[in-house]
Amino acid sequence: MKILFAGTPEFAAVALKSLYDAGFDIPLVLTQPDRPAGRGMQLHASPVKQFAVAHDIPVAQPVSLRLNGKYPDIAEEAHALLHATPHDVMVVAAYGLILPRSVLEIPKYGCINIHASLLPRWRGAAPIHRAIEAGDAESGVTIMQMEEGLDTGPMLSMERIAIGAEDTTASLHDKLAELGGKMIVDAMRKLERGALTAVPQPEEGVTYAAKIAKEEAALDLTQPAEVLWRRIRAFNPFPGAYATFNGVPVKFWRAELASTDSSAVPGQVLAANAQDGVLIACGSGALRVRELQKPGGKRLPAAEFLKGFPLEGGRFS
Repeated sequence: MKILFAGTPEFAAVALKSLYDAGFDIPLVLTQPDRPAGRGMQLHASPVKQFAVAHDIPVAQPVSLRLNGKYPDIAEEAHALLHATPHDVMVVAAYGLILPRSVLEIPKYGCINIHASLLPRWRGAAPIHRAIEAGDAESGVTIMQMEEGLDTGPMLSMERIAIGAEDTTASLHDKLAELGGKMIVDAMRKLERGALTAVPQPEEGVTYAAKIAKEEAALDLTQPAEVLWRRIRAFNPFPGAYATFNGVPVKFWRAELASTDSSAVPGQVLAANAQDGVLIACGSGALRVRELQKPGGKRLPAAEFLKGFPLEGGRFS
């Protein structure tokens, strides 16, 4: 069976590697165009492209697949390539481009998506972030037959994992990427045997995982400590939750809930030392921040951070 693969970030690259290592024939990879990144803003290939190039898999990078969109000539060229490339199914993982019906209908077995949530919960762009932010006890991966709606297609398989108290978006991402790679290999083997069964998504329990905006990173310390703790974990590594101290934005990378019951003004620094970390009063409860970062600096344990940025007695806003 020939599998055309479409994906862009590391989550997708893990799935591509799993399919490649399992011996599937991958005649073509679609990924987003190279993007400027880093201080020099030089063009960087996506993790999916890097893997494909390293393993001599042909790569296409159209900016659009919509024939009636902004780039009809590019989309038409991409469609011609898809029609000319023999394949049975397209596997899609965090590709980042909308697949119109004209693309979904090209493969014999359609397009199959690896989605990092327990559908129908957290359809959309940021399911990992939103699951942690909402305080979900578990997450997982759903293998889904794609249709034109946003993550509305029938489910082919689903597996669950617990979200730990220490999990961040970074750590949960890695767990789900590994799980997704295993599951898509299993799904493709079942598809080859004609043993893959689709089940409609439940009509109840639908939620949407909106794309993360940088503006969300600013913490409102009048909120309960538990809400802020979840946001710190959800926004690690992007966009990085922060609060402002004397006009300086300070990012909080690692924190825990403190048992301190304080009536202090939200944002007040209750303690700042190597033993206690940075203890901050919230709308209710308190946060103990263990890893911080000032602008232009490195992520540092609280003890190291405080050597160059004293906080004792001050207040975050």
